[in-house]
Amino acid sequence: MDFSDVDSAALTAAIKRLEEPGFAGRMTTLAGRPAELVARALPGPAASIVAKAAEAALTRALDIALFSLRDQRFIGGRVVHSSLASASGAVGGALGLAALPVELPVSTAIMLRTIAEIAREEGEDLADPRTRLACLEVFALGHTGLAAPDGAEGGYFALRVLLARGLALAADTLVRKGAAHSSSALMHRALAPIVARFTAVVSQKLALQGVAVIGAVGGAVVNLAFIEQYHSLARGHFTVRRLERVYSAQAVRAEYDQLKTAELGRNKTSWDQVEHRDGGPGEIGTTTRSVPDR
Repeated sequence: MDFSDVDSAALTAAIKRLEEPGFAGRMTTLAGRPAELVARALPGPAASIVAKAAEAALTRALDIALFSLRDQRFIGGRVVHSSLASASGAVGGALGLAALPVELPVSTAIMLRTIAEIAREEGEDLADPRTRLACLEVFALGHTGLAAPDGAEGGYFALRVLLARGLALAADTLVRKGAAHSSSALMHRALAPIVARFTAVVSQKLALQGVAVIGAVGGAVVNLAFIEQYHSLARGHFTVRRLERVYSAQAVRAEYDQLKTAELGRNKTSWDQVEHRDGGPGEIGTTTRSVPDR
């Protein structure tokens, strides 16, 4: 089945959302240096606190996903949620690491509710445990700009393959036994790769909020970029899932790869044109001046 023009455009937009540089790239300009270098400078005790806070936040998010999202309609929408996240980030920017165990669960809960609303808009059924786990899956998609914590590739479909088995087993458990089994070892194993990737992005966020020139006001800006990235990833993720329900997963993957390759080709052509106009790599301009013989 050929993709309609509308669906092809939607998939192209999803590719841009899912394959963009991510939080570290967006924040480089704000911090004045690469965010991944800032994050790597976190001392060991701070890194441990971040990891524990991220795990606690996603465990709480799992509870929300399983017990609170099913039949809710969310009030306020994206603007209100982004404002709340910015306010939470201002606290984090002012208080730093000490505020993380309080701030992060709040930010994560705000993001999860918006992610769930985006899923609903893309035709997902929030009564299905598989959909609610797919909302949590979004938190693994934001890990770009650093080497993957588990050594795996960082591309969108590579991540989905990595997460698929654990999430499928978790969803099957929830369907057969109910949400009361959400604390099982199986659920924690399914959540582990998501926690690892989310922790890496939280480390970037915390390090950037700790930069002296950022402070409370900049902390709100960092947190807004943090939450907006996950909104964007959610839109891309659930667009792909919607198209998979229409065309099949295999057809969408093939079209995704084809469109991604075409987009990379266009970007390369544009860069080559710039280089040709400017005289090629290592040259400045194409204008030459003749030097008279002496």
